[in-house]
Amino acid sequence: MRFEQAFDVAPGDVVAFIGAGGKTSLLVGLGYELAEAGWRVLATTTTRLSTDQLDLFPCTMAAGAAPRAISEALTEHQFVLLHEQIRSGYVYGPPVEWTRQLLDSVDSDILLVESDDAAGMPFKAPLAHEPQIPLETSLVISIASLRALGLPLDSDHIYNPAAMIARYGFVENSPVKSPWLAQVLRDEALGLRGVPAGARVIVFLNQTPARGFMRGRARMIARLSLQSARIDAVALGAVRGAEPVFELQRRVGALVLATGESPCKDGDRMLRPSDRGRAAVAQITEKVLRSRIEHIRLVTGRRAPEVRAATRPLGVKAIHDRAHQAGGAVTALKAGLRALPEQLSAVLIVPGDQARLQPKVIYHILAAYARGDGDFIVPRYRMRSGYPVLIGKRYWQDLLKMPRQSDFRAIAQRFVNDITFLNVDSDSIFHDLGRRPLHRADRHDARVGNRGR
Repeated sequence: MRFEQAFDVAPGDVVAFIGAGGKTSLLVGLGYELAEAGWRVLATTTTRLSTDQLDLFPCTMAAGAAPRAISEALTEHQFVLLHEQIRSGYVYGPPVEWTRQLLDSVDSDILLVESDDAAGMPFKAPLAHEPQIPLETSLVISIASLRALGLPLDSDHIYNPAAMIARYGFVENSPVKSPWLAQVLRDEALGLRGVPAGARVIVFLNQTPARGFMRGRARMIARLSLQSARIDAVALGAVRGAEPVFELQRRVGALVLATGESPCKDGDRMLRPSDRGRAAVAQITEKVLRSRIEHIRLVTGRRAPEVRAATRPLGVKAIHDRAHQAGGAVTALKAGLRALPEQLSAVLIVPGDQARLQPKVIYHILAAYARGDGDFIVPRYRMRSGYPVLIGKRYWQDLLKMPRQSDFRAIAQRFVNDITFLNVDSDSIFHDLGRRPLHRADRHDARVGNRGR
């Protein structure tokens, strides 16, 4: 995944880079991506760069140049760094307040601002005057490098360790641990200090390996960081890679549809004991819980008291679909979506009678979403599609507007051109082998192009 896709930048954004462990490289990498796509990219710093970093930019010029001269440089080079002065081996940017004047006078598509200093170290806590983030910032990218893990917590290896020690009681000179990175990154007084209230925040964990044990540690740091509602996503990757973002970890919720309506019309199937005497709805709910999805809602309808009783030991919040008798599957979806937290980016839809679903299917769907393969993901086995289905937040408003009689096949037809079909090696995606599949993927592959994976 490229930076542009992972960070979801848009024309008019002001992007501030803070933290430690690759800020300048990330700014430059994103700048070149956007310039190659035809964007007019301005960059500056509210702190300082070393003079040898000037060679990383196709064009540098004084921030005090006439707006017309800056515009002409953008037309010629696409990517321009503005600075105020150069002295003693460092390049200094204009004051942070200058950003608004620049935005009003120069016709750039985006402004990238290095807003923090880390003296080349992989991890930091800010000093009292840091970071210097423009108030106009719409996206903050906070960076930390996994290279910090295991290093001594001292000023020779970590920037401003005293702040971490004072706040959390970390032991000086002890090896830096994974949870420490997350604690600092999500802390309003440390990693999130100075972030404008309306800005999105994405953490980038640099120098994440493509595979192996350290990739797992990066995912753990991401999960812990996302405990802060201020952090929208955590990108795992390596700045200097050809595809620099391996995956984007975001908050995903789940709806277990136990209404007794489509796609699980038979309420008896949900309550039928199938494992150690437990009801099918309890089994599938537990499998979703084990997938580490935090925000799960059980949507009830017919036989709601029995469904609640069967799942009560699991502690999952239940939502009742009052329209379940008059509507189709979409009424359960509407009830569930309205009950989910605002900060989620996608939801996994799971039939309440799909007790035989293998957990690895959930893992493969979540992994595909993290890789950026799609945000409306339907699993399929031997060209037959099934459940669970992952639906990104951008589709929710359209779902809420669908007629209440709509079933899941109508939903699939409504969004057929947006579906990514994910091939899996398990027929457990068919919650009822006697019914038709959610969607005949083989009949529509020509319409969805390379979305069938």
